[in-house]
Amino acid sequence: MDPSTVYRQVQALIRHWGTSDPVRLAADMGIRVYDCPDFRDLLGMYTYRWKHRIVLMNPNVSEDLYRMVLAHELGHDQLHRQLAGGEGLQEFQLFWMAGRTEYEANAFAAHLLIDDGELTELVREGYDAEAAASMLCVDVNLLLIKVQQMQKLGVPLKLPYAPDGAFFRNVRE
Repeated sequence: MDPSTVYRQVQALIRHWGTSDPVRLAADMGIRVYDCPDFRDLLGMYTYRWKHRIVLMNPNVSEDLYRMVLAHELGHDQLHRQLAGGEGLQEFQLFWMAGRTEYEANAFAAHLLIDDGELTELVREGYDAEAAASMLCVDVNLLLIKVQQMQKLGVPLKLPYAPDGAFFRNVRE
């Protein structure tokens, strides 16, 4: 899936529902979100069974990480629902980018959580990737994915970092 397809899909979703908040979006779209306190290593999981869209979430993480994981799972709902039957799509390493579906869900989350204008303004003001990510309440790797996606869409943003595709392996709170 090309970057413009993912971007347009996220923008259409935001326009239609009037929000980019993943918690509100899930509720408004009829996606059932269940917190599973027994999750240790599993950050989240999306499944589609019997016409029910379900996200299982690890509530033992920070609010910011919860939002990122939920946004990623919404990406699977919107982009990969047909792949989510059976065992579903499980996230042990969010933002692990070896697989196409994971990268697309990461790009979806980046577009959903990071406003184009806010990011452009922070870059223009000279903030580096880590400072901008902190100000936007996202992981620096998610911000870098957003920058890469915007560059692929022809937006001339320049931040001298590349995202660590396996960073969620090391995210523990």
